[in-house]
Amino acid sequence: MRGDVAGNSLAEVNPGGSPTILLDGHIDEIGLIAQYIDDDGYVYISPIGGWDPEVLVGQRLRFLSGHGDVVGVLGKKPIHLMKSADREKASKITDFWVDIGAAGRAEAEARVSVGDAAVIDSHALDLPNGRLVSRSIDDRIGAFTVLEALRRYKERPGKARVVAAATTQEEIAWNGGGALISANAVRPQMAIAVDVTFATDHPGLEKKEIGDHRLGSGPVLVRGALISPVVFELLRDAARSAKIPFTVHAEGRATHTNADAIHMAREGVATALVSIPNRYMHSPNEMVSLGDVDHTAALIAEACRGVDDRTDFTAR
Repeated sequence: MRGDVAGNSLAEVNPGGSPTILLDGHIDEIGLIAQYIDDDGYVYISPIGGWDPEVLVGQRLRFLSGHGDVVGVLGKKPIHLMKSADREKASKITDFWVDIGAAGRAEAEARVSVGDAAVIDSHALDLPNGRLVSRSIDDRIGAFTVLEALRRYKERPGKARVVAAATTQEEIAWNGGGALISANAVRPQMAIAVDVTFATDHPGLEKKEIGDHRLGSGPVLVRGALISPVVFELLRDAARSAKIPFTVHAEGRATHTNADAIHMAREGVATALVSIPNRYMHSPNEMVSLGDVDHTAALIAEACRGVDDRTDFTAR
């Protein structure tokens, strides 16, 4: 295992093998950042990544401070004191503050500094039917999955060199972030990015627009403009052979995942995207099926075993 200056962590199996396959899952999560501290000791925040402000109301936050972790409560004007028109308005992050219990600016600044990052202060929860609930499932479940796929590949390796990378900055980078750095360093011929996608088995979603990808229906294989048809077919055929359930999602433009960056690395990388259905994305309580995670890791390991020096990744 090794790390790099971008914060990526990489593990490798069969270093002398060929070709090289990169498995990517991003380890970063959306969060918040301390922007300003007022005279009363309240901390004002800005978003890191894309938030629905409504899910933040009343949450506990944990600042990752140089003075140690600092827990606070996200505050907002009580609904009882709002005018009628204000009650109908969507909240904005600029409407909020964080109360860390400080008596004033000096005490607050002794504990939290401008630029300190914060995350939701919550813990993972197991629910019936193999459901896992947690913050940051997007995409730490992907980082776990690629490492688990690597572990399974090591138990029964094929011809390929396989590198699993837990990459940084996916939620904020416009230029590929840690995934592009990893791809340039590893120099793969093939890559599989693992991220989450919208589970469609809850109210309010239109399957005609985003497909039908339920919790428990297995990995989602993405097919579209930026996806290598060779690697897609490799994954599809491996799933059928191993009797792993899967669904297919069509994406006519960018996927808005690390696959977009990786496929542009160097002279180009044959890249696929495998997604795990996720309910309540970008909230403090995302939900996935552990069965889907298991099937995704199994599929990726099996697909890697089917690659050797004779595999032609040229688009056709």
